[in-house]
Amino acid sequence: MGKADTHLHTQYSGYSKLGVMKFPESVISPEMQVDQGRKNGMDVIAITDHDETRAAFIAQEYAKRYDDIEVIVGEEITTHDGEVIGLFLNERIPEDLPIGETIDIIREQGGLVIAPHPFSYHVFGLKEQMLVMDVDGFETINGGHPDSYSNKFAKIVMDRYPGRWAEMSGSDAHSLYTSGYNWTEFEGTTAEDFRKSILNRTTKAVGMPAPVLGQVQWSIEVALGGAKLIRKALRGQLVQEPDDHLVEKILKINDLKKVTGILAAYAYATPWMAGLATVLSTAWLAKGARRMNAQIPQRLAEVERIIEEYDAGRI
Repeated sequence: MGKADTHLHTQYSGYSKLGVMKFPESVISPEMQVDQGRKNGMDVIAITDHDETRAAFIAQEYAKRYDDIEVIVGEEITTHDGEVIGLFLNERIPEDLPIGETIDIIREQGGLVIAPHPFSYHVFGLKEQMLVMDVDGFETINGGHPDSYSNKFAKIVMDRYPGRWAEMSGSDAHSLYTSGYNWTEFEGTTAEDFRKSILNRTTKAVGMPAPVLGQVQWSIEVALGGAKLIRKALRGQLVQEPDDHLVEKILKINDLKKVTGILAAYAYATPWMAGLATVLSTAWLAKGARRMNAQIPQRLAEVERIIEEYDAGRI
């Protein structure tokens, strides 16, 4: 059986906002993700940056020097209705379109449609609307969801309707610290084998989400990595590469904001601040999971109703 991790991010994923704060999604280069994929024993990986494919093409070209790994060009696309992953793409798909239009563009490129973290309560997933869309598979294990609900409910839905979708497991790794804990098994070892396994619904989700410690290490990594990039910008040494939106953002801010960003990054990286963030986020996730777990019977009944009505309308 082959191993695939088809939900990976690089510094080309840009940045996120948390209130007034902005921070990098990732500070990992495309080449680093390829090297880490090889270390993790992956036969196939896909770079799926947020609304960007540039790094995927870079990684694909870099991987040609090896005979033990292939790179799929992917993109995690932000639509009006939730995030969706396109795999086996030829070019970037624009963000902020309706989900139906986005899926049509993926299909026009000969791509496959995967729903990441579909039932997440803290990330922008497709949720129940996915059930009546042209989706090839969805993640029953997302490595960035250590909560006790999101992956569990996705697995319940998958098991309730065997053969309807391909079962997927993606690390959603924005850092080297958070990959290798989960992957998708498939028949064969090549990217084309993987495509066929998705279409034949023979994939298998394996592993578990990255531990909380790995998530904390990622947050410190992006804080210090972002500060390093800002320091280079202040010295006039930061070079703008095509479609690298993180670097583009750093180069646009004034020097005062650059210095403030560096100080904030070092403050966050202190043990007490990172520890406090860990405690608060873990408590918030646990509270949300308790609330959502209590709603499983009602939500599953709604899933069944939607699918029954959809299937009846197709007869």
